[in-house]
Order: sequence, then structure tokens, then C-alpha cells
Amino acid sequence: MSAFFIIAVVVLVFLVIFQIAKASEYVSVLKGEERAHKQNNKINGFFMICFLIAGLIGVYWCNEALVGKTLLVHESASVQGEKVDEMLNVTLIITGIVFIITQVLLFWFAFRYQESDRREPLYFPHNNTLEIIWTVVPAIALTILVVIGLRNWFAFTSDAPKNAMIVEVTGKQFGWIFRYPGSDGVLGKRYYKMIDDANNYLGLNWRDSADINIKDDPSSHDDIVQQQTMYVVKNKPVKLIIGSRDVVHDVGLSWFRLKMDAVPGTPTTLWFTPKFTTKGMKEKIGNPDFVYEISCDQMCGNGHYSMKGVIEVVTQTEYDEWMAKQKPAYFAAFPEKDPANLKPATPVSDSTKTTSDTTKGNAKL
Repeated sequence: MSAFFIIAVVVLVFLVIFQIAKASEYVSVLKGEERAHKQNNKINGFFMICFLIAGLIGVYWCNEALVGKTLLVHESASVQGEKVDEMLNVTLIITGIVFIITQVLLFWFAFRYQESDRREPLYFPHNNTLEIIWTVVPAIALTILVVIGLRNWFAFTSDAPKNAMIVEVTGKQFGWIFRYPGSDGVLGKRYYKMIDDANNYLGLNWRDSADINIKDDPSSHDDIVQQQTMYVVKNKPVKLIIGSRDVVHDVGLSWFRLKMDAVPGTPTTLWFTPKFTTKGMKEKIGNPDFVYEISCDQMCGNGHYSMKGVIEVVTQTEYDEWMAKQKPAYFAAFPEKDPANLKPATPVSDSTKTTSDTTKGNAKL
């Protein structure tokens, strides 16, 4: 019923517009085409000014109403993101000034220089000076913005500091897997044919496989694997080694002002330094439910909307306590090799030992 009602309303609107157009045409014929044209021209010129004023008021109102819902009112949660914010502010200032000037001139010219019997039209088909100005000036401005962007890009995709912690981020439909190096400080090797959703999400080389010519890599035995939540340390650089298990994803770190594609078979990297812990940010913005979100900024399938992860920024002490509670994923796959599961040897009592010694002595006799 509702669909039929919508269709009926749409058809009615088209009929009304058609009738208005026909009525306007008849009025033009009765009044004289030229007179009607001049009258419409004045009306259109007046509406141009109305649209200009209403449009500028609308832009201002939308900014006041919606800017608080964006990240523009919050500073970057990473040191590297500060440069991105500076670049964005410069871009918004330049494009905002150009937008206002061009729109005001566009609507004002349409009103001020409308057709009139008292003014002869001036045809101005070409001017080399103007062509050079409106080509060179935007080119220079855009070049400066591109250079600033490249500088920032090279900064957080360059080699991370030597003291940076390393986290491997792997996207899959539809979630995130994080891997930390164990006590050896090395991420073990992995191979996609070793992937097993039962106990080896990343395809770590935990065993020899003659079929695919893979050898067990001991450095993968102590790696820590987590899903959906990544832990990093405040004021400590963290290098992300990014990849994908299936399709192209994108690591979106909006609060840190960073993003990077996750491409199957082609690892990408970026690094950043968190400025505020999750707890500190909750207090800073007054939101007890706040979390740093890692989102997929690439349309990756039907479940794309649900592909969210959490970044917990903690102090070094809190991170060390969390890491001490983690067990390598290798032990989850092979619990019999977990030292915690090994049964201690049964101790021999003194009485049993004495009886055994006596038996041995009698045997010698």
C-alpha cells in the first residue's frame, strides 16, 4: 500500500509540474514572448541573490550543527597525525576561501549583468593573461599541497625508530588479526597454505610439510596472536606490518589520522606514536564508552560494515602486565608442548627408596 501511495504522489508531482509549464507557456504567448522573457530574466536574477544568501546561511548552519560530530574538533591522538591535521586545515582554508569567492561572484554576476536594453553585451572570448593566471595560480597551490602531503606520507611510511614495537595486522573477511613477536623479538614465517581457521589463522610455519616444501620455523613458536583488539603503548612508536588474508582491505585509524591498504601478498607498513591512553582519552572528551576504532576503509564484501577492531592504548606497565598473561598461539594449537601442561615427575619417597636399596642388597647376597 505504501509503495502504491509513493508512486501516486510521484506521478501527481510530475503532472503538476507539467501543467505549470504549460500555463507558463500560454502566458508567454498572451503577453508576448519578448516581454515574458525579460520578466523571467528579472525574476531569475532575483532568485540568484536569494539562493546565494540562503546557500551561505545553509553552509554556516550545517557547519555549526555538524562540526561537533566530526573529528575536526578533536586533536590527533598520534604525533604523526598532527601534521595531517595541519595539512587538512591549510587545505580547508584555501578551498574555503576559493569556494566563497567563486560562489559569490557566480551568483552576483548572474544578477548584476542580466540582459538589459540599456547595456550592450561585451563578448570577451579570449585573454592570454587571464588564462595564465587561473591556470598557474591553482597549479602552484595544488603543488604545494601535494608536496606537504608527500612529506607527511614519507614520514610515517619510512623506517620506524629502532625502539618501535612491532605489530602485524592482517585483515580478513570480516575482522582483524594481530600478531606480536615473542621473547625472541622476531615474527616467525608464515605461508598461506598453512592457514587453518581451527587453530592457525595466519598460516604460521609450525611444522614441516613436504607437500608444499615448508619447514618448521622455531621463531614462530612464541608469537602472540590476538583477534579484534590491538594493544599499543602510549608515547612509544609502533610499526604496523599490514597484510590481508583474502581481498583488499584498508586499515583506517581515524583518531590517529592514518590509513593504509591491506593487500594480499604485498605487505605494507606505517608507524605512529600514540599520545593518549584509551583511559586518558575517555576523560579528555568526556565519553566513558570511548574506544579507538580500527575500521576497514575499503569496500570488501557484504560484511564490510561490521569489520571493526579496537585499539587499546595503555601505559608500558599495563602493557607488560597484559603481555605476561598471553600465551603463544603455538601452545593453543599444540597443548601437549605447553610447559604448563607437562606433568611433573612423581617424587620417590624415602621409605620406597630404602626398600629398593634393601632389595638390591639382598639380591647381591
